[in-house]
Amino acid sequence: MTVSYAMLGLIEEAARHGYDLKQSYDRRFGDAKPIRFGQVYRTLAQLVRDGRAEVVGVEPGAGPERKRYAITPEGVADLDRWLAEPEDPQPQLQTVLFTKVVLALVSGRSAERFLDAQRARHMAAMRALTASRRESRVVRDSLLADYRLFHIEADLRWIDHAAGRLADLAREVRDRPEAGRG
Repeated sequence: MTVSYAMLGLIEEAARHGYDLKQSYDRRFGDAKPIRFGQVYRTLAQLVRDGRAEVVGVEPGAGPERKRYAITPEGVADLDRWLAEPEDPQPQLQTVLFTKVVLALVSGRSAERFLDAQRARHMAAMRALTASRRESRVVRDSLLADYRLFHIEADLRWIDHAAGRLADLAREVRDRPEAGRG
């Protein structure tokens, strides 16, 4: 699911061909979550099918025709909703959180507001886990709650760290020249 929203965010920034979209994705997110060309085109086809993206131009290429994709108003509304919605704490959440922060900054949305909402969601989960841990009489349940609490604490440290570096990250993601813009 994150990949489709990353694609929406990148084509919101600028209409792109699939090749250019993969390059932009790789520069921003490839280290955390690599993507293959086939996945790019499958995702674009799904976004078009669902009315969240559209083909805005077709150009001849050395091989098949090159289609340029742009986000639709429905896609913008869906991206707005996704970026504003905090995620439930879970293992391996860092890729989703990072993607949301970068896309918010690229699009001019408030990454700080997202991080604040995410912090609140994590804190609520911690309170619920702590309460259930106190009530548990079974060591296994207590250990599982501890495991989840430690992951949530790590996410909270990252959220605070990211919030403190938003200005630097914003400059970096906005100043990075993009190939094939336009």
